[in-house]
Amino acid sequence: QVQVVESGGGLVQPGGSLRLSCAASGNIFHIYSMGWYRQAPGKQRELVAGITGGTSTNYADSVKGRFTISGDFDKGTTALQMSSLKPEDTAVYYCNAGGATPTLKPFSSWGRGTQVTVSP
Repeated sequence: QVQVVESGGGLVQPGGSLRLSCAASGNIFHIYSMGWYRQAPGKQRELVAGITGGTSTNYADSVKGRFTISGDFDKGTTALQMSSLKPEDTAVYYCNAGGATPTLKPFSSWGRGTQVTVSP
């Protein structure tokens, strides 16, 4: 079993910054990808940023130039640095880790989420 835990959410004013962290642990042989998703009330969960192979990144158009994802797959960690935050960034942010167990069984595991609120 693979556990994923997020941390770093909170309340921040518009224009402010926040850093989210995520750690995956447990029955892991290799991590192929990690990503951050968010879900605002009444909306579907959407991809915010992803990283594969530890270096290749992709971002939602709405966060390009403001958010930066990083990862250390050897440690099973990823971080999302968020800057110039807007009220529309308010959501629960979820971390996902994808990879394989020691028996080469694929996994895709989610954290429980961390709340980010952008408000004056």
